[in-house]
Amino acid sequence: MRALLAFPPRGGFHLRSSGALRTLRRGGRPFCCHQMKWLLAVSLPFFVIDQITKELVLRYVPLDVTIPVIPGFFNIIQAHNTGAAFSMFRDNNYFFVGLASTALLVLVFLFWKGKFAYLTTKWAGALLVAGIAGNLIDRLRHGFVVDFLDVILPWYGHWPTFNVADSCICVAAGLFVIASFREERAQKKAKAEAK
Repeated sequence: MRALLAFPPRGGFHLRSSGALRTLRRGGRPFCCHQMKWLLAVSLPFFVIDQITKELVLRYVPLDVTIPVIPGFFNIIQAHNTGAAFSMFRDNNYFFVGLASTALLVLVFLFWKGKFAYLTTKWAGALLVAGIAGNLIDRLRHGFVVDFLDVILPWYGHWPTFNVADSCICVAAGLFVIASFREERAQKKAKAEAK
C-alpha cells in the first residue's frame, strides 16, 4: 500500500468519473431541460393567445354588451367570473388562486421529473398549464377571470361563457381521458400476451 503523500506512479494519476455520474450528466439534467423546453414551447403560445384576447376584450368590448359573430350561435361579450371554469362556483376567487397556484406548481414539477411519458399526456399537461396559468394571472391582476366566448346551442341555449384558457383545460381533460383508455387497453393486451 502506497503512503498517502507518496509520489504518484509513472504517468501520474488517471482521473475517471464514476458511471453513475456520467449517467446523471448524460440522462439527468438534459432530460429535465428537454421536458421544460417542450412544456414552454407548447403552453406559452396558448397562454399568450389567452392573455391577448382577454386584453382586447377588456379594452374594446363594453361590459355585458353582446357582439354577434355568428347570429344565433356565437357571440363575443365581456363577463367577469370569480368562480371556476364556465362560471361555476362563483365568488370564490381567493380559494381558486390558492388551488390554481398549487396545481401549477405540481404540474411543472411533474414535467421536470418526466412523469408525462406519452405524447398525449404531454400535450394534456402543457395545455393544462397554459389554461391554469392564464386564469390565474386574471385572478391576480383583476380579482376575476375574463370570459368572452358565448356559444348558443339549439338543445341547451346559452352555454356558460368561457375563454381560451377554459378551452385549454377542457381539451387537456379530454386528452387525459383518452390516454387513460389507451393505457388500460395496453395493460389488458400485455396481460393477454403474458398468458
